[in-house]
Amino acid sequence: MSKKIAILAGDGIGPEVMKQAIKVLQVLEKKFDHSFSFQECLVGGSAIEKFNEPLPAQTLKICQESEAILFGSVGGHRWDNLPKGKDPIWGALLPLRKHFKFFANIRPASMLPMMADSSPLKKEIIKDGFDFTIVRELTGGIYFGEKGGDGENEAFDVMKYQKQEIERIARLAFKMAQNSKGKVTSVDKANVLRTSVLWRKIVERIHKEEFSKIELEHLYIDNASMQILIRPQDFDIILTANMFGDILSDEAAQISGSLGMQSSASLNEKGFGMFEPSGGSAPSIAGKNIANPIAQIGCVVLMLEYCFNFLQEAAVIKKAVLKTLEQYRTADIHSIEYKKIGTEEMGDRIAENILRI
Repeated sequence: MSKKIAILAGDGIGPEVMKQAIKVLQVLEKKFDHSFSFQECLVGGSAIEKFNEPLPAQTLKICQESEAILFGSVGGHRWDNLPKGKDPIWGALLPLRKHFKFFANIRPASMLPMMADSSPLKKEIIKDGFDFTIVRELTGGIYFGEKGGDGENEAFDVMKYQKQEIERIARLAFKMAQNSKGKVTSVDKANVLRTSVLWRKIVERIHKEEFSKIELEHLYIDNASMQILIRPQDFDIILTANMFGDILSDEAAQISGSLGMQSSASLNEKGFGMFEPSGGSAPSIAGKNIANPIAQIGCVVLMLEYCFNFLQEAAVIKKAVLKTLEQYRTADIHSIEYKKIGTEEMGDRIAENILRI
């Protein structure tokens, strides 16, 4: 049976790294006798250039008819001054999240011992590596609350959460912990924000009534930002609100060594998902064959796990990436004992290792 995948490569380095992700999927077709149907369409700045809109109707239609969305990145300086809603981010990425009701953003963060030289953290902190996942609520909070003010003397953004929004993201986090190390860290600001008081109350109730065997701890966002830096190995599943998750995700990506290594999944309640790298379009290095494609390839792993339940296939890609990193590195994670290679060759090496495993 063919799996239909919408390919939205986007702008900047998006098309380069997406090419490597497709290469990996094509190798999986041969190795596991699968069939993947790729529907490529324009989004973001590339769609603006051709259709004068960042999310054309035909792109949305293809996404609706697909079983998953593999997303690259959107944006760039040439579109920075467009009106809000006509630009690549507010006009494409956020509407996609809203249209498909993606309520959860899953961002794994890990540090392999072999990658210690790429992390800004001290080696004694990360000598054994770390592996945790941020579960970020994606449809509520301050980003989607009422906004106002005159823009000159006053401005305001309302942070708002409803009971059901907190319940569903909390349940997802606890379920993930059941299949991981059995711990959830809920991050809020309950000493200041009423939304966080509600958040903590609901998380504690869900824990007590449904997931009492899972370990639960609470951290304020400021403390959590510090603790991730000094004891990253102690975390498993980090559950948090929209804005807090946005901030912690970038911090986690950086201490992991490079944004070029970090992937994410945005999921709705029906199991449909959009999978995108955590980094941006990086227009300054676009077209130079130096971008790290591992984050985009990691998106394939998440798609196979969360949408298709192809767990064996996902595990093979992970092993192939590790095997490749034993010899080769792209510029963002390079150190002297490894051979520096470009985007295309990194994709080739990973694909070759998939066939060998």
